[in-house]
Amino acid sequence: MSYKQGAQTAFATGLISLGVVGLIYGDFAEIWQFVPASVPGRQALAYASAALMLLCGLGLLVQRTESLSARVLFPFIALLVLALKLPPFYKHPLVEVAWQAMSEILVLLAAAWVLAAASQSGVRLAQLLFGFALIPLGLAHFVYLKLTAPLVPAWLPYHTGWAYLTGAAQIAAGLGVLFGIYAGLAAALEAAMLTAFTVLVWIPELIAKPSSQGAWSELTISWAVSAGAWVVAASIEKNAHPGSG
Repeated sequence: MSYKQGAQTAFATGLISLGVVGLIYGDFAEIWQFVPASVPGRQALAYASAALMLLCGLGLLVQRTESLSARVLFPFIALLVLALKLPPFYKHPLVEVAWQAMSEILVLLAAAWVLAAASQSGVRLAQLLFGFALIPLGLAHFVYLKLTAPLVPAWLPYHTGWAYLTGAAQIAAGLGVLFGIYAGLAAALEAAMLTAFTVLVWIPELIAKPSSQGAWSELTISWAVSAGAWVVAASIEKNAHPGSG
C-alpha cells in the first residue's frame, strides 16, 4: 500500500467511525454541535449526516467508488463549514475558540478537497487551506493554556512546556505549508503530532470513560482530523524544495 493509499484508508476509517458513533448516539459529532436544538428535525439531520459520512468513508475504501465518494464528501463538509462554523465566527471574530472550532473542520475539508480535486491547482488550494487551519489550532494552545496543559499525559513532565511546544509546532507547520518551506515535512510532522494526540490523550480518556458519548466523539474527531492531515501531507510532492510549494 502506498503512502497516499494508506492516508486515504486512514481518513476513510475516521469518517466511518464518526458515522458509526453518530448513528449510535443519534447526535452530531461535537465538531459541528452548533446545530441548535430548536432546528426542526434536528435528530433526523444528525442521523442523515452520520449515514452520509459512513457511506462516504466506505466508498473511499473501494477504488470504483472512491472518486464519487470524495465528490460528495467535499461539498458536504463545505456546507457544514458555511452553515455551522461561519455564523459563530462572524459574530465573534476576535474570540479564538471560534477560529479553533472552524479550523478543526477545515482540516477535514482540506483532506476531502485533496481527494476530490481534478487538478494540481485544486490540490494546492486545499494544501493552503490546511496550512491556514493549523495556525489557529496552534494559537489555541497559548490562549487556552489552562485547558490544554491538563490534557498532556500525567506521566510526562512539564505539562505547560509541552502545551507551548506543540502549539508553536502547529503554527510553524502551518507557515511551512503556506509558504512552501519544507511543506511535505511540515505537514507530515503535523499529522504525526495529531496522531500522537489521538493515541496519548483520547484513547486513555476513552478507556477511563468507555460509556461516555463525549469521549467517543473526541476520539473519533481526533482520529478523522489526524487522518485528514495525513491525506494532505501525502498530496505534497516529495521533491518539493523550500519556496516551491
